[in-house]
Amino acid sequence: MHPAVASYRVATARLWLLLVGAGSLWGLTFPLARIAAQGGTHAVTLALWQAVVSALGLVAVHLALRWRLPLSGQHVRFYAVCGLMGTALPTSLYYLAAVHVPSGVLAITIATVPMMTLLLAWLCRIERPSMARVAGLVAGILGVAFLVLPEASLPDPAAVPWVLLVVLCAACYAIENSYIALDLPPDTHPLSILLGMMIAAALMTAPVAFVFGVLALPSLPFGWPEISLFGMAVLSTVAYTVFVYLVGAGGPVFASQIAYVVTLTGVAWGMVLLGEAHSGWVWAALAIMLVGLALVKPGGDAAGSQSEVKP
Repeated sequence: MHPAVASYRVATARLWLLLVGAGSLWGLTFPLARIAAQGGTHAVTLALWQAVVSALGLVAVHLALRWRLPLSGQHVRFYAVCGLMGTALPTSLYYLAAVHVPSGVLAITIATVPMMTLLLAWLCRIERPSMARVAGLVAGILGVAFLVLPEASLPDPAAVPWVLLVVLCAACYAIENSYIALDLPPDTHPLSILLGMMIAAALMTAPVAFVFGVLALPSLPFGWPEISLFGMAVLSTVAYTVFVYLVGAGGPVFASQIAYVVTLTGVAWGMVLLGEAHSGWVWAALAIMLVGLALVKPGGDAAGSQSEVKP
């Protein structure tokens, strides 16, 4: 075998291993969110401490690399919008819903983020519709319908409103993605963007937690809810860092395929760690969502890559 061919295969295999690894870490955050939410701590407080832990880790990275966080007017505006729509609001809502919705279903609904992002891109005239992508959007709608309409779909039919709340979280992420496409500050490292977002999210959730009287420090000694919360923050930050690397090393289309891994491993982790079992309707929704993801995937590396899942 020619050395160049062997080197290419090794590099390609490494990228795939990183993609599967990062996607699996992100998938693990769904059962961890459910464990953390069932500990009794208010959802806004959980969202606050997740943002704080992530921010502290990213501050350490910036100090080690001697980076400065850009604080121009555009940057601050960008941090605020993305901190709200990409972290503070959807993370709080996710923790609210996680008490009532199986983690596998949470993972399936996150697959709607690329579909909603595409819909907003059409409405904002960032992209033009195509038949395949319209079909992908319809598949996403059918997948959600399979989750919420049949009475036998979920273990508890009363969880239907909470599933719809999770879909609203996905809409928040889609709005954030569309905003990123329109107003991303130039020449800014994605990890600096993420740090600014986490700081903004913490500054937004802390006053809310204080006003509602739910602001509290994680209790000692740490139990599984606290360990799960910190695990979520660390795993999400690591996974996002790897994702950023994959966008640069493998291209946005290659990196966007992490959504498949996140959805599938999110379902699998819930079954392994929490003993979740799903109805035929849920499995059908999963299959339809995967088909929808394949149909809405960008058609080339020049396409945007804002189909990533969120912590």
